Amino acid sequence: MEADPDAELMLRLKNGEDSILNELMTRWQQQLVAFIYRYVGHETDALDLAQETFVRVYETRRRYTVQAKFSTWLFAIAANLCRNHLRWRHRRRDTIPETLDTENAEPAEGIQSLDDSPDQAAMRSESISIINAAIDKLPHDLKTAILLYEYQSLSYTEIASVLSCSVKAVEMKLYRARQLLRERLAGKI
Repeated sequence: MEADPDAELMLRLKNGEDSILNELMTRWQQQLVAFIYRYVGHETDALDLAQETFVRVYETRRRYTVQAKFSTWLFAIAANLCRNHLRWRHRRRDTIPETLDTENAEPAEGIQSLDDSPDQAAMRSESISIINAAIDKLPHDLKTAILLYEYQSLSYTEIASVLSCSVKAVEMKLYRARQLLRERLAGKI
């Protein structure tokens, strides 16, 4: 396995250099929030869960071992927190109003191209909303696989580490996720 500078930083954190956490947070905050936001669909929750992910990183620093890239370990923690958060939100939905921000899954996705007419921009925004809603309805493992592959550009091997499965299982999860999305989006976009 090639050298992972983030794993080296994590080992320094493990050995007592607590200030290293700030560097890891600076390096990973934006990507982590983007992944979590796509997963939970709510900006405030995404920020809170990203912060909780880094808290977990710090709390488990003494048990950290280099078995895969740091990013796969980080996204595994985040994915588990997202799944638990959605379970909690589902149980509490009778008392808490739904506030998913599915129309704006990523600020860059909502930016209108200079070549777009207003109606083209509206159609693109509507399509993004429909796609995000369809992704949101996928089961946890399929949703995590598709988000990590399509939006975070993780390899099959890295996704397999996050999901604790084989590379072949990742291939099947991505295939199944795309198949479900095609079925759910047929005729809608």
